[in-house]
Amino acid sequence: MGKIFKYLGEHKAAVFAILLLLIVQAYCDLSLPQYMSDIVDIGIQQSGIEYAVPEKMSEETMENLCLLLLEKDAEKLKDSYKKDAQGTYELKLQDKEDLQALEEMLGMPMVVMSSMTEETGMDMDTLRGMLENGQTTTEQILQAEAQAREKMGDMSGSIISQKARLMVQEEYKALGYQMEDYQNRYMLRTGGKMLAMTILMTMVSVLAGLIASRVSAKLGMDLRSRVFKKVVSFSNSEIEQFSTASLITRSTNDIQQVQMVAVMILRIIMYAPIIGIGGIIKVSGTKTGMGWIIGVAVGSIILLVGILMSVSMPKFKKMQTLVDRLNLVSREILTGVSVIRAFSREKYEEKRFEGANRDLMKTQLFTSRVMSMMMPAMMLIMNCITVLIVWFGAKGVDLGNLQVGDMMAFITYTMQIVMAFLMITMISVMLPRAGVAANRIEEVIQARETILDPEQPEDESRKDWHGEVSFEDVSFCYPGAEEDAVSHITFTAKPGKTTAIIGSTGCGKSTLLNLIPRFYDVTCGRITMDGVDIRKMSQKKLRDLIGYVPQKGVLFSGTIASNICFAGNVSEGQMREAAQIAQAQEFITEKDEQFDSSISQGGSNVSGGQKQRLSIARAIAKNPKVFLFDDSFSALDYKTDVVLRKALQEKTEDAAVIIVAQRISTILHADQIIVLEDGGIAGIGTHEQLMERCATYQEIARSQLSEQELKNKGGAD
Repeated sequence: MGKIFKYLGEHKAAVFAILLLLIVQAYCDLSLPQYMSDIVDIGIQQSGIEYAVPEKMSEETMENLCLLLLEKDAEKLKDSYKKDAQGTYELKLQDKEDLQALEEMLGMPMVVMSSMTEETGMDMDTLRGMLENGQTTTEQILQAEAQAREKMGDMSGSIISQKARLMVQEEYKALGYQMEDYQNRYMLRTGGKMLAMTILMTMVSVLAGLIASRVSAKLGMDLRSRVFKKVVSFSNSEIEQFSTASLITRSTNDIQQVQMVAVMILRIIMYAPIIGIGGIIKVSGTKTGMGWIIGVAVGSIILLVGILMSVSMPKFKKMQTLVDRLNLVSREILTGVSVIRAFSREKYEEKRFEGANRDLMKTQLFTSRVMSMMMPAMMLIMNCITVLIVWFGAKGVDLGNLQVGDMMAFITYTMQIVMAFLMITMISVMLPRAGVAANRIEEVIQARETILDPEQPEDESRKDWHGEVSFEDVSFCYPGAEEDAVSHITFTAKPGKTTAIIGSTGCGKSTLLNLIPRFYDVTCGRITMDGVDIRKMSQKKLRDLIGYVPQKGVLFSGTIASNICFAGNVSEGQMREAAQIAQAQEFITEKDEQFDSSISQGGSNVSGGQKQRLSIARAIAKNPKVFLFDDSFSALDYKTDVVLRKALQEKTEDAAVIIVAQRISTILHADQIIVLEDGGIAGIGTHEQLMERCATYQEIARSQLSEQELKNKGGAD
């Protein structure tokens, strides 16, 4: 997971913006339950009277309240109101804390006023007369209020608040208020705030989702680009280390996993802690005494997640390996489908694919079954928590120390907290697999290339390249192999000359050719280009000097023209000339669109010979200093082979030509022929020289040519 966060760290500004938006979204989300509680408790139960502090009161009520307060409190009360021309007192305070302090101060005096006649049989005028006559004092009145508060016990605050609000309601009616309109105004005002919060929350959520999607898409694009650039820089050794099927999986499926989880991290995993912590803070402010229920819920969820993750984590790690294996088997079967049919091995390959497919299915089924238990278990926990809240909340409402709206808000906050953990839990199903995918991507990105450019290439300023290739006591061993594939090879391929390499299968011919463009680096000795060690040249410059035709012709999807001009900077005249020399002009002109004719992926819509001729034309169009032909004439008929080599000889008068061949007729007229046997040189010379002194070459020649052909040098003239 650390690697995924490292990738997200490359987009710090966007992540910070998303974090701010999520905080705003959480604030709005957490505000809604409180508004709902206010509508129930204040709007419905208290007729919209938010504080037990009258917004307006008559002069008489003001005097009566001051009568029940200490002198300093009475002064404070009068300072909180302003008197209009009609003698009505209007509240000046708007601050919430000041209103709460004033409510606390006025609560008991208002209760005394509202219940005096019912309980004592005297009114405020009588009490005022008693104070004036010295029959009682303000301190005695306040002492009586304190004793009454003690008798109420734990419910004193709730009872005083409710009775005080009833007194405020009666005061409003006395002043001519329509309480129904007053209540409706409060409901509309609070509902409007809820609607505004909802709209703001929606807008912020959409914006955060948009930014998160853009970040994840950019992250995926960057990762694909980095992996692709890295893979392109790999030598054959690194390609073989990872395998083509695995590299394809890492470039597609693994990056898709990381990209999908990145969105969820930005939208869910970042949001869940914010809403969870905010919910806990809000719950602690409700003063319901049911905070222990939150602890039970969170503890149950953590225990459940821990058990499920410990069971499923090993399987998630195994899953990506099984995906690789399935891709490998699929690729092998699809690539070799013609051979499979030719040998009637369809049933065997079906069983092999079925085995890989079934192994992946079993692992996926196991993890799915384990994780399928999560949602029912979570819903059970949530429903049990709701029952607990309602059970204990109902008791609190019955005792009078909890209001219905507060209980509803507590349920909503609790569900938000539980849902926060639920969201993280649901995402945790994908996190292990994404973590494995990120590790696999990082393995490719951090892999060390074995073929590197020198820090200071010796070819930076040189322009007069001739193309003389020299092998100086060269040996090469494949990574992990015990023996050298080729050993102690020494020869020089000069410009304007043709050097041919021949030998039995597996003797190292193609290996020798692959060392020149640095597909592999030599393990001993050195290879030079015009006297410069190719390891001291930049790879780009070295390969710019080389025209390479692989043993198996490789074409890319596009057109004939795009494939011939693959090297770039090739004019139409050069393209047509290259096609003419490669003997491809004939079959190209037969097509309706000629050079604009389409080529399918891998050149599947052209024959093997046509594919080979287009590959040769591609190398010729590049106009290199060195031509490398790796058994590139094997699919050509004898007549085409002869004509092509004659045309090629005229084109390559100033270039070094190195040909690997199986057919001896292809190389009879080479300026020098190198005979390989078991990775070493068995002989070097012309055809005539080798026929005189190289037994290995003689054996090859006599196995392919008749006596008459040997006398006529293959009849190639």
